Amino acid sequence: MTQNGDFRDFTALKKEKFNDDNFATITSIEQRTTENAIEKCFDRFEQLQALNAHTAKLYRDEHCRYLSKYIERLPQSYECLDCSRPWNVYWILNAASCLNHTFPEKIQNNIIDFLIKCRNPKGGFAGGPGQYPHLAPTYAAVNSLCIIGTKRAYEAIDKDSLINFLWSVRAPDGSFQMHVDGEVDVRGAYCAISCAKLVNISEEVEKELFKNTVEWVASCQTYEGGFGGAPDLEAHGGYAFCGIASLVMLGGTHCFNSEMFLRWSLYRQMRFEGGFQGRTNKLVDGCYSFWVGACIPIVQAIMAKENIYDAHLLKKPFFDRRALQEYILLCCQKPNGGLIDKPGKPQDLYHTCYTLSGVSIAQHCENSMSPLILGCLTNELLPVHPIHNIPPMAVVKAYMYFNQLSSEQAMSNDGGRTSSSREASSETTTATTTSSMSEELSSSFDGGVSISN
Repeated sequence: MTQNGDFRDFTALKKEKFNDDNFATITSIEQRTTENAIEKCFDRFEQLQALNAHTAKLYRDEHCRYLSKYIERLPQSYECLDCSRPWNVYWILNAASCLNHTFPEKIQNNIIDFLIKCRNPKGGFAGGPGQYPHLAPTYAAVNSLCIIGTKRAYEAIDKDSLINFLWSVRAPDGSFQMHVDGEVDVRGAYCAISCAKLVNISEEVEKELFKNTVEWVASCQTYEGGFGGAPDLEAHGGYAFCGIASLVMLGGTHCFNSEMFLRWSLYRQMRFEGGFQGRTNKLVDGCYSFWVGACIPIVQAIMAKENIYDAHLLKKPFFDRRALQEYILLCCQKPNGGLIDKPGKPQDLYHTCYTLSGVSIAQHCENSMSPLILGCLTNELLPVHPIHNIPPMAVVKAYMYFNQLSSEQAMSNDGGRTSSSREASSETTTATTTSSMSEELSSSFDGGVSISN
């Protein structure tokens, strides 16, 4: 059963606007300016709602047309992202999957062909054909191919060379460079772990590849409670997600302060705007709907699993799910398609992806089959996996495919024996491993995000 949420009282909400105590600063002026722009969106909605109760709707068709147009050809303004082209693909595919929109097989095959051109012979994916491999576009490419989820898409991921690339950017302390001789931050660890998990590397390789990684990631937690890009840096929403997701995937959630992290995350939701900011004293930004929004049910699930608090209190997420959806629906949609950072900004693929992912998290993060939908019930989006930010079944299917591939390779290396006992053993191993993965995922999100939605 779907739950229909109510909008906040916008008149009463005005008292939550920022108070600078008559001492204006550059920061306070920007905050007031942003709030005024958002207030206009709220006021306009109230007037329109009086005429039409179904005013608050997701512009699904417009967003799908926007994504379909850009998957074929990007405008000249995207020239600056020439070294991030797999990211554009991922943002489009993931946003489309949230909207339950599937691209034709021909387009999917064109995407696969392009990403193969971005694959470096020595391993990993580059930001474009002929460029150096980099962890960020590698993550984007692997996610994109898993979203497509065909045999041809999986075959475009060269597992062996990918693992070699991950070794090449690993540092002795367990951190990861974004590329060979490149910068080190928690994004690198997250991208490396996510890719390794999706292609189902062996436990032996994982243990060595990510030796000391849990400790290094945990050292990035700051006195505020969030995670910085590296030890001793300021806590930031994007890095916070990378940090908590990395610890979950490696089973290292015992190494950080979950209560401090939850407190920091909750304080990122803006009282008036409803959306999230990425850092203390910064402006609201649509993309943090996912980066921070996903952190809260994840850490709640961790705390429930560790019995820090009564698990029954953690079944409903602590952040205001209605207010977040309200901000995205009323302030971040463009009528001609695409979503934005905040009022007055142009739409782009990055914010389209992460605002929709954030709305999906807000709708589905309660551990039940009853999503909370603000406005029209047709506003419902499909769930996303809270760790990988792709469809939940895309994660499971990728894991199963690469698990089966590993079993077949093991049989081939063992002399090609195909006796019935050997086949039965392989099938048992596959079933056991897949069951173990499902148990790990579900136990990680009991009382929070369920992959069964």
